[in-house]
Amino acid sequence: MEIEHASHCTYRIRYHMVFVVKYRKQMLLKKVPLGYFKKILEGIGQRYYLKFEAVGVEEDHFHVVLGSAPRYAPSDVMRIIKSITAKKIFEDYPEVKYFLWGANFWSAGGHIDTVSEFGGLERIKKYVLEQGKSEEQLQLLSF
Repeated sequence: MEIEHASHCTYRIRYHMVFVVKYRKQMLLKKVPLGYFKKILEGIGQRYYLKFEAVGVEEDHFHVVLGSAPRYAPSDVMRIIKSITAKKIFEDYPEVKYFLWGANFWSAGGHIDTVSEFGGLERIKKYVLEQGKSEEQLQLLSF
């Protein structure tokens, strides 16, 4: 994990974020393909200088590991991702809004965790990439 450079600082900031579908509806992999999420996130990354390192999707939530510039608070990064992904999904998959009873796409909460190369970055990336594959992966972070 390299150190990033900005005009007046250097930084190495990584987050693990989890976004939950409203009402915990079991629909992500059925209604919205993983490739579509990756495409949206790529656009968000270019616009907001975010570096997505891993993306994993379950039926009712999705995980990302990303690098961010210090100009954004973690809650702002989450808000940006939630608002843009919801808008794009409702535009391209209008049936999803009906499936969610006309409500918001994402629930109000979420999870944000800081990650470092010394604190298990590779283990977290592996966990995120294995989302949706089997129930065994749920035990990866158990001690």
